[in-house]
Amino acid sequence: METERLFRRGLDLLLAKDVDGFVDLFTPDCTVEFPFATAGAPRELHGREALREYLADYPQQVDIAEFPSVVVHRSTDPGLVIVEFTARGRTVRTGAPYEMRYVVVVTANEHGIVGYRDYWSPVMAAAAFGTLPEFLAAVGA
Repeated sequence: METERLFRRGLDLLLAKDVDGFVDLFTPDCTVEFPFATAGAPRELHGREALREYLADYPQQVDIAEFPSVVVHRSTDPGLVIVEFTARGRTVRTGAPYEMRYVVVVTANEHGIVGYRDYWSPVMAAAAFGTLPEFLAAVGA
């Protein structure tokens, strides 16, 4: 499946709260990177099952209602896209509005997503989840 279609299918599955379906779009030996991760969050995951474990409680953390903006930048490599998108919904624990902008680099082959580099803001996530004081303490701020 084409990389952009795989990515868009993933967004549909996340809206449907189908985390297993989302993870199944990835190859068994995929690599998922979070270059901005800090405060004990993993910077890299290896393999589909590591991703499945990482996302296991995702629907209990955040209730995404929509992706109001999705801009796909195609490259000369058909297996690579760069996507800017916004997720909007609410934080389950606090009920507070959730809105996060992401930039992801997605690589795929005929077997699925092999690489996913996710640039997100850990500060905005901590604020949305109501854990900003703990986050700041963890990073020594």
